[in-house]
Amino acid sequence: MPLLPPAHQVTQLLVRWREGDRRALDELMPLVYEELRRLAAHYMRGERPGHTLQTSALVNEAYLRLAAHEEIQWQDRAHFFDVAAQAMRRILVDHARRRGNQKRGGGAPRVALDEALIVSAERVAEVVALDDALARLAEIAPRKSQLVELRFFGGLSIEEAAEVLGVSPGTVMRDWTFVKAWLRREIAGGE
Repeated sequence: MPLLPPAHQVTQLLVRWREGDRRALDELMPLVYEELRRLAAHYMRGERPGHTLQTSALVNEAYLRLAAHEEIQWQDRAHFFDVAAQAMRRILVDHARRRGNQKRGGGAPRVALDEALIVSAERVAEVVALDDALARLAEIAPRKSQLVELRFFGGLSIEEAAEVLGVSPGTVMRDWTFVKAWLRREIAGGE
């Protein structure tokens, strides 16, 4: 069973929204809300109880940011989920920075890049360091940077990321292997 809503439905609604039909957004959100919630739950799984940023808040903030960007020329479902993953990444990084953690330094700890990573108080500095490294990666390898957003921040599987990126799962696996090593080196200060 596919996790993402049918491409044609989402794409049609995005085209209508892009053309100015605000009702299309109202129809779109029920189709994508559960997937956005799944992505947000992936981030928030394991957070301490009472954390100021809850799963619903992350989904709602991402929704508000997406709805506010009327200038985005939505292309298709893949584009929508890519932008949603980026929005969630920015929300989490902004939240981490607001918590008063220091920016990345030379002795930054290594970041484990797996689906189980959580953004707890102990990991906030790592999320900020990852964001800084991703900004550098985006300059030299945009697709690989996008892959990290989809897998790490978006919680997508290899197959789902391949679909969004329009490449084969084998290419995603090779890119994922490369990018994990590259990010470890960058975050560790090039050691």
